[in-house]
Amino acid sequence: MVLVLDLGTKLLVVATVERGADIRLLGGALYLTHTRNTGAAFSFAEGFTVVFTLIAVAVAVVIVRTARRLFATGWAVALGLVLGGAVGNLVDRVFREPGFLRGGVVDFISVFAPDGEFYPVFNVADSAIVCGGVLGVVLALRGVEFDGTRGTGGDAPARD
Repeated sequence: MVLVLDLGTKLLVVATVERGADIRLLGGALYLTHTRNTGAAFSFAEGFTVVFTLIAVAVAVVIVRTARRLFATGWAVALGLVLGGAVGNLVDRVFREPGFLRGGVVDFISVFAPDGEFYPVFNVADSAIVCGGVLGVVLALRGVEFDGTRGTGGDAPARD
């Protein structure tokens, strides 16, 4: 679902919003700002697109392999969010200009100010990755294991 939502919103933005345009929404609480990001989150380390592409592939493979051990709903949601977001941004890196494995990720959500003046411009995939990561941290801190048990002993069922 995350992947479909991410790709759909990116296609809509690319088709309807000029690069660099700022469309004010919700009284200025939200702006649509079409940009391209060749770096990691928040445009960090631009120019390392191939490295981030390979990291995204590795993350996706690890999550898919881990899925066989998942019996905790919370972990399934957390890893599903991260996987959907990673694959959404990976699609951009593989298929968008300037070319294979070097494409710029379409970012378009800017909060409280245009052009990422207040907070870096992001997309649905970025949001899913962050939310999945936060949920994963909460589950880990609560001691919820992938198999649905709680704690290190694995003998008490978890409520997630």
